[in-house]
Amino acid sequence: LLSLGTGTTSEFDKTYTAEETAKWGAIQWMLVIQRMTDAAGSYMTDYYLSTVFQAQNSQKNYLRVQENALTGTTTEMDDASEANMESLVQVGENLLKKPVSKDNPETYEEALKRFAKLLSDRKKLRANKASY
Repeated sequence: LLSLGTGTTSEFDKTYTAEETAKWGAIQWMLVIQRMTDAAGSYMTDYYLSTVFQAQNSQKNYLRVQENALTGTTTEMDDASEANMESLVQVGENLLKKPVSKDNPETYEEALKRFAKLLSDRKKLRANKASY
């Protein structure tokens, strides 16, 4: 399973101070809670799926690709400007160089190549079985 995320801004505890939030009204809270809820859904999906694959001793069959530190306009899902698209391309290129996780030092680029080979090998195996 190749799981492609849309990215999140994960460091909520470092983004807002108590002094700042004490002055917020309902609309500001609603916007922040929406972003937190979106990120939580993404984290829970990854946690659940990775747990299921680990329980089946198949963790090499699951790869989640997700940038968890988006900033600025890259967090806006409705900004399709050329400048933002270029920024998102840069985010993706930078993500390829990052390790998949603290437990897995493999970079996303290496993991995606490994995953593509795994899928290609399985497709060839199915094609060979079908020809018999």
